Parts: sequence; structure tokens; C-alpha cells
Amino acid sequence: MKARKGELAALELHGEAVPVPPLAPELRPAPPGASRRLPAEVYLARLAPGSRRTMRCALDTIAALLTDGLMDAETLPWAELRYPHTAAVRAILAERGATATANKQLAALRGVLREAWRLGLMDAEDYHRAVDLPGVPGSELPAGRALGWAELRALFWACADGTPGGARDAALLALLYGALLRRAEAVALDLADHDPATGALKVRGKGRQQRLSYLPSGGRAALDAWRAVRGDDDGPLLCPVRRDGLVTVRRLSGQAVLDALRKRRRLASIEPCTPHDLRRTTIGDLLDAGVDLATVQRLAGHAQVQTTARYDRRPEEIKRQASERLHVPFVSEPGTRRPYRARKPAKL
Repeated sequence: MKARKGELAALELHGEAVPVPPLAPELRPAPPGASRRLPAEVYLARLAPGSRRTMRCALDTIAALLTDGLMDAETLPWAELRYPHTAAVRAILAERGATATANKQLAALRGVLREAWRLGLMDAEDYHRAVDLPGVPGSELPAGRALGWAELRALFWACADGTPGGARDAALLALLYGALLRRAEAVALDLADHDPATGALKVRGKGRQQRLSYLPSGGRAALDAWRAVRGDDDGPLLCPVRRDGLVTVRRLSGQAVLDALRKRRRLASIEPCTPHDLRRTTIGDLLDAGVDLATVQRLAGHAQVQTTARYDRRPEEIKRQASERLHVPFVSEPGTRRPYRARKPAKL
């Protein structure tokens, strides 16, 4: 069967052409006003706000693979996908992407097909066949890096410029490092979520899970200094600051957090880092200080303790110390090499 323009008739895998059946001409007509019933929209709506952008990009990638870049998550007829399509997508993702990225994209694919089945756009047999895909095996080193104490101090010094923007950015760093907040959690805080007396913060995390986090003394001082600049008006805790120093009481965006950190790390002359690197650093510092894993898990808002354990630097330090017990007989001076003499075989 000849594929229409924009569809793949075959996928090139390991040098061989794997046939892929063409998609159906179009989705089944939806009732008037039922555009929200599209599988991709329903799937993304079920996710936490911080995950929607990531999974939307994953669905866009899959749609582009199947249609040679002519369709995206909104226009691809997901209900028409069958096992040959999904198996071919998995094979491509396994070859070209990192393991974690490929499995995240496959999770998005399974999720949107599940919604297509729930909406009655796909029968049970086709759905179960299409999602019967094993994960991509393998493991990778964790992304990002941990900051050293000198780098952290330089970041906070870069904020000490006496300006409202510097006070806001110091409070932001205190939340990311001192309270182990994700950037989405930091910008979601309201003034009422902070208790100045105890330094407690009511945090709304992933999956609409709430938890209490606590700022250490230095973090409380940074947040108190920002509140003195911001004022006591109800609304978001972190707000934009204009160049003339005027504070506008409205919520910061996640991109504004990235921009603020990028500005301060350049002023501090340190290597590039992300907001999540500050959170990663805190988790590692707490574990190095002897705080038990379960407590750190609760402070970080991780659903599983295995997620917290990935940030533990202590096993790597043990491995480094163990490698120092080895001796590599490298000779740097010419002419000092001892001649090699073959050993005689042992007598039986």
C-alpha cells in the first residue's frame, strides 16, 4: 500500500527497511464542541503543570517521526496507531536517544493511547497490542552537577548589590538551595505560604502533593530581606522587579527563574548550572552530613526513596577511595623503564 505524502512507508533500522502501514485518512468525526476529547489534549490535561511541556515535546517528537515532520501532537490521529507503528517508534527511539529520554517518550505514547481507548476511539485489542512495548534497557549517569561551597557563596555574593532585584534573587537562591524546591514550586509560593517566625513553607509539589519545608537561618534572613522590599500585599511570594527597582506583584515564570540564575552565575564567574542543580546539591549535602535517606526524601518531596538515592554522592566517593588503592606503574622519565622478562611457566 502506498503511503500518502508526509507518511513513512518504511523505517530504516539497522540498515534494513521495516514496513509501516499508513495511517487512516482522518480521525472519526467528533461531535460539535467535543474538540477537548482529543486523546493528546486529555492526556496532557491529566498531568501536573510542570510535566505538560515535557510530555508535549515527547508527543511532538513521536508525531514527527511517524509523519516526516508534517504533524504534531495535536494533529496526529493517535487512535489510528497500531502495533507496527509503535514498535517502529520504539526501535528508532532506542537507537537515537538517551535511555531515560526514550523511556519518557514511550511513557507519553502509552499514556495518549490509553486516553484514546478510554474515549472509545480505539478498541481494547488494538490498544493492548499497541502499548505492549518493553522499556529501553540501559542506565546513564545522572545529568547536571553539584555546586561546591565556594560556588554557592559566590552566587549569593553576586546578589548582594543593594538592589531590589538582588534581594529577590538571593531569596530565590535560598528557596532553591535551602528549601530544596523545584523552580515550579518556588514560583508557585504565595506570601501566605511563608511563616517568618519558623521559616516554614507550605509547598505544592508534583501530583498536587503538599508538604512543609523549612529554611535554615541564612535562608530565613534572605527571605526576610526580600519581604521587606516586596511589601505585605497578598499574592505571589516571588515577583518581577523592573530595572528602576519597582516591584510588580504578579507571579514569576519558570523562564524568569532560569534567567535570574544565569545572570547571577555570570556575575559570580562560575560554571553553568541550573535551578535543579541547586536542589541536587542540597540533597547531596544533607546526605553527606548524615541525615537519613527517608528524611531527605520527605524534604525533597520525592514519591519514592529510590529517586532520592540517585542524588547520593557517598557511593561514588567510596569508589574513588577504592580506586586510589590501585597502583598504575606509569613511567614519565625516558630511560627508566625496566626491561620486561618473561616468566618461566610453573612446573606441574
